[in-house]
Amino acid sequence: MAGILYLCATPIGNLEDMTFRVLDILQNVDLIAAEDTRNSIKLLNHFQIKTPMTSYHEYNRVEKAHYLIGLMQEGKNIALITDAGTPAISDPGETLVVLCQEAGIRVTSLPGAVACITALTLSGLSTKRFCFEGFLSSDKKERRMVLKELEEESRTIIIYEAPHHLIKTIEELRDILGDRKVTICRELTKKFETVMPMTLEGALRFYEENEPRGEYVLVIQGKSWEEKKKEEILEWMEMRIREHMEYYERQGMEKKEAMKMVARDRGIGKRDVYKMLLDEEELADI
Repeated sequence: MAGILYLCATPIGNLEDMTFRVLDILQNVDLIAAEDTRNSIKLLNHFQIKTPMTSYHEYNRVEKAHYLIGLMQEGKNIALITDAGTPAISDPGETLVVLCQEAGIRVTSLPGAVACITALTLSGLSTKRFCFEGFLSSDKKERRMVLKELEEESRTIIIYEAPHHLIKTIEELRDILGDRKVTICRELTKKFETVMPMTLEGALRFYEENEPRGEYVLVIQGKSWEEKKKEEILEWMEMRIREHMEYYERQGMEKKEAMKMVARDRGIGKRDVYKMLLDEEELADI
């Protein structure tokens, strides 16, 4: 009978956030696959866990995954842990999960700490709808493409960033998204936890004077409905009223329905549309 892969969430700072269930699994599996065994040994020693460890990281994620799957096919149970937080979130564990599913290996997740959700709940920004981007790509073209997509994103945006890239990332976000609200979180759950609600422009000024330290989570306000509506209206206003009407009439709408849609797009009344059409016709006759 094949073994099981356990995705075990570990603390993102405060060791008291370790769950009883994760401790039980780590003590009883046959092997623990850790992102960095040098970091994880401190955690295991703290909880007096003697289970053998092996490394599983970005640079061996495919080759080592096949090795681990081979062990599980022999009946071994394996726990996967990352340096901090939940495996497979911005983490090479994602590859192992995919390959386990393809091989018919059972995968189960033991929930616990995750930095993006912790930061979101502390941000003071909308938690109803959000998108998680993790670390932005180091590839300039891909990075620019993602940032351009985020320009129109109305959900709250969550991004991870390292200290040595923080200022550049904030500057790029400010230039593309505009001066949005942002809550910058660092050292989450630790003694010197910092949660700073500000704007992207304010954050840029702050970190130009204060050296970034620690790992960061940026929670950024999405584009508001009012902003999107205002931009749409400005786009329609660049079009002549007759062209706007024809846009809907070409879709098979009757004149009355087209006029209703034009009025909605421009944020005006149907009578105003009718008057503007007459004015355009009169100018055309001059």
